[in-house]
Amino acid sequence: MTKVQELAGKIINGDRRALSRAITLVESSRKDHREEALELIALLTASGKRATRLGLSGAPGVGKSTFIESFGTYLTGQDLRVAVLAVDPSSVRTGGSILGDKTRMDRLSRDPNAFIRPSPSQSHLGGVARYTRDAVTICEAAGFDVVMIETVGVGQSETIAAQISDLFVLLLAPAGGDELQGVKRGIMEMADLILVNKADRDLRHAAMRTCADFAGALRLLRPRPQDCKGFPKVIAVSAVQKLGLSETWKAMNELLNWRKEEGYFDINRAMQARFWFEEDVKQGLLARLYQNTVRQMISDFAGDVEKGKLLPSQAAREVISRIQDQK
Repeated sequence: MTKVQELAGKIINGDRRALSRAITLVESSRKDHREEALELIALLTASGKRATRLGLSGAPGVGKSTFIESFGTYLTGQDLRVAVLAVDPSSVRTGGSILGDKTRMDRLSRDPNAFIRPSPSQSHLGGVARYTRDAVTICEAAGFDVVMIETVGVGQSETIAAQISDLFVLLLAPAGGDELQGVKRGIMEMADLILVNKADRDLRHAAMRTCADFAGALRLLRPRPQDCKGFPKVIAVSAVQKLGLSETWKAMNELLNWRKEEGYFDINRAMQARFWFEEDVKQGLLARLYQNTVRQMISDFAGDVEKGKLLPSQAAREVISRIQDQK
């Protein structure tokens, strides 16, 4: 038995230390680690285990971590095992990340039926880290029933997170925008559920108004074939007072069960597999472009652009032309 096969066996048997080691392995950029990670993911995928994948996004300060802790605790109270993959933004200057999400989920982190793993985004666009999908596969193989992916929270461009989840949930704050905000394309089009958090105390009235505004805005969007009647749906919740959690879980199951019956669940996962195949091809080609002579050529032209000798578009066209001539 190889080292990778042994690791896969431990993960399938629920070894939490092996789970953490595996996620560290798939996040590594070392060539030998990448080869081992590919072998590991293939073995774990063959196990056939599946979990409900929930993508959660929202602007900073909307209460994503607080909601995940309350909702995760609610799910573990239903005898479900929950994994949380929290993506933390990486610094553009230093490349470092704080990775503080686990600290903000103190109660859930101590729950024996929960697992929390913060990961750096490594400046990857779309709100998720490049290998988050592999981490999801690892958590599924480890026997978790629900895997929640908390995105960076950068705004309306986090559509890639929907390519990794069965349900994409958008969290909003009360009075966070009117109907015009609701009809904006991008992240609003991808949302299956919109949760208006902090719907308690003095903010409850504002939360109800926000729910009404966004419910009206959703009716203006073109219907999607993968939605049953009444979806996308807007629900008011309070993570602090644990209001609306059971209603949220009921709505999630209603939509998921309908999609499974109608075949949209499998169609969605198949389309996601194709998306990530194409994404890996793009990333691989970009990595090849920045090797050896091509990297030096780009550096030389970048110097000319900085000095004003060439326009950026002119320099880019010349680099592409020379790369094509090398073939």
